[in-house]
Amino acid sequence: MHASKGDRLVMHSRIVGQPDRVVEVVEVLGADGTPPYRVRAEDGHESIVSPGPDTVVDHRKASAAE
Repeated sequence: MHASKGDRLVMHSRIVGQPDRVVEVVEVLGADGTPPYRVRAEDGHESIVSPGPDTVVDHRKASAAE
C-alpha cells in the first residue's frame, strides 16, 4: 500500500449496516509512502494507522473546502 499526503483511506466495514470509514492522510510516517499514516477523520480526530487488507487508497486529493 502506498499513499501520499491528501489521499484518502477507505476502510471497509466488516459489520452489516455500518458505513465504511473514510479518513484523510495528513502525514506519511513510513518510507516511500508506506504505512503507518497519520490520518484525520471527518470530525477532526487524528490518529496513526497501519491499514489492513480491508482498506483501499483513494488517490484523489481532498479539496480545500473540506
